[in-house]
Amino acid sequence: MVAASPLDILRFLAARADEGLDCVLVTLVGIEGGSSRALGAQMVVAADGRRIGSFSGGCIEDAVATEALETLEEGWGHVVRYGIGSPYIDIRLPCGGGIDLLFTPRPSAEAIAATLNSLDQREPAALRIDCDGTAVADPLAQQAWDGREVTLSYQPPLRVIALGQGEDLTAFCHLAKAFGTQVKALSPDVGTQQLLAQSGIESLHLPTRTTLPPLKGDAWTAIVFLFHGRDWEEFLLPQALALPAYYHGAIGSRRTHAARLANLRAAGLGENVIGQVRGHIGLIPATRDPATLALSILGEIVSEYNSLANWTYWTGEPLSAATLR
Repeated sequence: MVAASPLDILRFLAARADEGLDCVLVTLVGIEGGSSRALGAQMVVAADGRRIGSFSGGCIEDAVATEALETLEEGWGHVVRYGIGSPYIDIRLPCGGGIDLLFTPRPSAEAIAATLNSLDQREPAALRIDCDGTAVADPLAQQAWDGREVTLSYQPPLRVIALGQGEDLTAFCHLAKAFGTQVKALSPDVGTQQLLAQSGIESLHLPTRTTLPPLKGDAWTAIVFLFHGRDWEEFLLPQALALPAYYHGAIGSRRTHAARLANLRAAGLGENVIGQVRGHIGLIPATRDPATLALSILGEIVSEYNSLANWTYWTGEPLSAATLR
């Protein structure tokens, strides 16, 4: 884990509830000027001082933790301003802005557990949060802070299915795992599988070029082919395209991608399906080493994953496999 994700914060709350330890959930509900975190960012402080999450580069976290512990003692929630307009004149944000933080003591363990259960089932979830507590909400009912409450939506964690062999596959999977992605590797190479297993990365053996093992996709899944030879794509890529995913990609030059699309047309796939395949993938052009290639591709996958939440927020429609098609 590079840094705490929204799911990590919810799991921290659930773990402390299992220990019988009270916590305070702190939510960023207002921004004036600049801020290093977005609205909805969260932090949790436990009664024993343990904490997870942040709102800055370390400028105010100690003050937030102190406020949270005082909130537990007082037993009631409230909103505190830090930075511009704050009563704490000795605490300033380096960006020069101001942020409003909602302190919610003892969030409902049942609501947190229900939210985590939905996310574990690969379903979106939402929490309504106010000074007095938390409650499960409609995932499509995201609502900004109105002075009384805020409703935050959570989407299932990013899952990546990566197919390939050798260092390109291992570099990508190691980076994805470090980022916190749920990554599954498929490879015909036993040595590659062994290297991945040593790092605790799930992998499946590809015994044949013609058939994919049973796989599940959904609206928060990315599928990427990292084979340099297209012979592993001829039959496997069409099968992968039948799986729901927000991202289907394959490495290769523009000429390689043109040949790939021609093969898919020859196999009888429709243009709407063929159009899902991305070629020449990644954010960094002309990569020539496995580490940079992995960073380039993962950056593109994560960027689009982060945009999925905006779909629901702006359209009011749940993201699903049908939506993707």
